[in-house]
Amino acid sequence: MQDKMLAEIITIGDEILIGQIVDTNSAWLAVELNKAGINVKQITSVSDDETHILQAFADAETRAEIIIVTGGLGPTKDDITKKTMYKYFGATSWKTDEASLKIIEQIFAKYNAPLLPSNFQQAAIPNNCEVLVNNLGTAPGMWFNKNGKIFVSLPGVPYEMMNLVENTVIPKIINQFELPFIIHRTILTAGVGESFLAEKIEHIENQLPSHIKLAYLPRLGQVRLRLSSMGTNQAQLQAEINNFVIKITNAIPNNWIATEDIPLEKVILDLMAKNNLTLSVAESCTGGAISQIITQHAGCSKVFMGGGIVYSNALKTKLLDVSPEILAKFGAVSEQTVTQMVAGALTNFKTDYAIAVSGIAGPDGAQPDKPVGTVWVAVANAQKTVTQKFTFGTKRPQNIERSVINALNLLYQLLKNSTN
Repeated sequence: MQDKMLAEIITIGDEILIGQIVDTNSAWLAVELNKAGINVKQITSVSDDETHILQAFADAETRAEIIIVTGGLGPTKDDITKKTMYKYFGATSWKTDEASLKIIEQIFAKYNAPLLPSNFQQAAIPNNCEVLVNNLGTAPGMWFNKNGKIFVSLPGVPYEMMNLVENTVIPKIINQFELPFIIHRTILTAGVGESFLAEKIEHIENQLPSHIKLAYLPRLGQVRLRLSSMGTNQAQLQAEINNFVIKITNAIPNNWIATEDIPLEKVILDLMAKNNLTLSVAESCTGGAISQIITQHAGCSKVFMGGGIVYSNALKTKLLDVSPEILAKFGAVSEQTVTQMVAGALTNFKTDYAIAVSGIAGPDGAQPDKPVGTVWVAVANAQKTVTQKFTFGTKRPQNIERSVINALNLLYQLLKNSTN
């Protein structure tokens, strides 16, 4: 068994480099390769330029045993990956892959579209590669072996690439190489800073053996702690990782939320579903961001009933029964207002729990006693209401994101204390 198998991911396309699309393929590929016991050494994006691509291939060979290439396999002139690979691997002729040609013909027949010469050409591959039949698209994948270094060229269309990786590429790599085990374990924390966590668990981090690494993965309002290890004895590695997970969570009992790589809102949804509880929201400054992050998860309708985006004072009064006198005296961004908002959500939307948020996201709207970034959050059930004031920064997107995460964390703490 190899101690370590290194891979490099190369994405090809000007659209990535100018920011027209986000490279989600590499992130997904890195996860799948890691699951198989392969370490990703580097991720590189290159333009649709032959010289640039050739240099990227040559450089990747010096760093990795497996090089995964995505993009540039389409039928238009700017898609030059296949021609560049023909040159790089010293092919002497093109061959038509009949299985791929049949799929291309079926796809065009399905949509009653004429087959152009450029479409037929997609079934042509260099004579010294192994074809990876793409059952979902017109561009087949290609597998090259150059002096023991494996190059795999895949289409850039995400669902086509994913299908080939899951069903062809990963099984082929596993069959060809004896790979080590890579174990990751994530602890989700919220409402606490990275430096605070580091101080709390420093004594545990000092106990880690050299083959176990601890990484801090911060984002606004949250920190994920990832323990990683690699070796030949899977059971032993898992037991060691589990032991350190227990030590860390015992050291931060009020800060950890989950011991798996799962988003906070999914933790909440699972906990509420388990206890047959329902949730509604009353969103002002977050403008529906809480609802959006919740409803991206399948099955959320078992818990999430909906709510209101009550940006104006008039809607706060109409939908949530917020008192005009309270609004006039304390303002929309106040403890008194969010308390009435959350109570109105519980009553009018008939749910077990509710979240209410009102704040000044910015960049304008500041008041002498309420600077940009001032946010009030309330969470409640029939027995208890919890409110908290936050003072964030001056950047609108970050203020909205922080408001969402902190509101969800407050809800989680209330749920945990109420359902235990």
